[in-house]
Amino acid sequence: MSEQFRGVEEFVAAVEAGSFAQAAQRLHITRSAVAKSIAVMESRLGVRLFHRTTRSQSLTDEGAACYERCRRALQELEAARQDIDAGRLVPTGRVRVSMPDVVGRLCVVPLLLELAQQHPELVLEVSLNDRRVDLVEDGVDVALRSGALPDSAVLSARSVGHQWMGVYAAPAYLAARGRPADLAGLRAQFPAHRFIVYGRAGASGLWRFGQGERPEDTLPIPAPALVFDSIEAMCAAAVAGLGLVRLPKWLVAPAVASGQLLPVFDEPVPFGFPMHLLWPHSRRLPLKTRVVLDLLGQRLPGLLAAS
Repeated sequence: MSEQFRGVEEFVAAVEAGSFAQAAQRLHITRSAVAKSIAVMESRLGVRLFHRTTRSQSLTDEGAACYERCRRALQELEAARQDIDAGRLVPTGRVRVSMPDVVGRLCVVPLLLELAQQHPELVLEVSLNDRRVDLVEDGVDVALRSGALPDSAVLSARSVGHQWMGVYAAPAYLAARGRPADLAGLRAQFPAHRFIVYGRAGASGLWRFGQGERPEDTLPIPAPALVFDSIEAMCAAAVAGLGLVRLPKWLVAPAVASGQLLPVFDEPVPFGFPMHLLWPHSRRLPLKTRVVLDLLGQRLPGLLAAS
């Protein structure tokens, strides 16, 4: 960037993030680089932009006026970039995408294959792994995450719905062991049932219902009959009649449609794990990344809601 404009992006980021350290995280540079760029900008303008102490920073009057102009200038540059990208129409380059194994393989990968056919110049690098990667450190462009959002100043997020959960069992199992009408009935019949849970060897289980936070919204399972670290294996065990299972509705939908599994009872207040797309925060989101986010953002909610 020309020396004339050096520090503009760092200055705006420092104002909006609230500190040089947070601005550095947002821009993926060091704190010292932010401080140096802003110092150069102050020297060039001949004014102080911030009142700074060891514990706080605030804008000077000159800094406040400068911020508004710099912010508008960056917005105009971003609008120009978007116009240029819109004119290209063809996204090119590498996009690294990370997602949990099963939902990725069954829901996301088919969508990415469509995208690859539409845009052959797009190079998709896809990781199917339940490990939570560090997007910035691992160089990941887009990640699909289940559960609560991380508290991060360097990541942006887009909701793609929920993984709604249900309790399921094979018809023969319910005929033999009984079919509770609701959660209270399941508690009452607890000793009569076998439970299939997610976890590692030796793990107990905890099923969440409703809001999932109050004691009455949880069902502890101290001695499950079967424990798997694969939700597909859990589904297969339930189809085989080996117990009750709690799984995402999208996963069991084919088994329910074929009559291999039945929903055990309706839940007045459904429980689900929120799903989000995450990507490193950037003022200049490349077209190649945006087409991935747009496709998954438009199509995944419908797939996850399938039941």
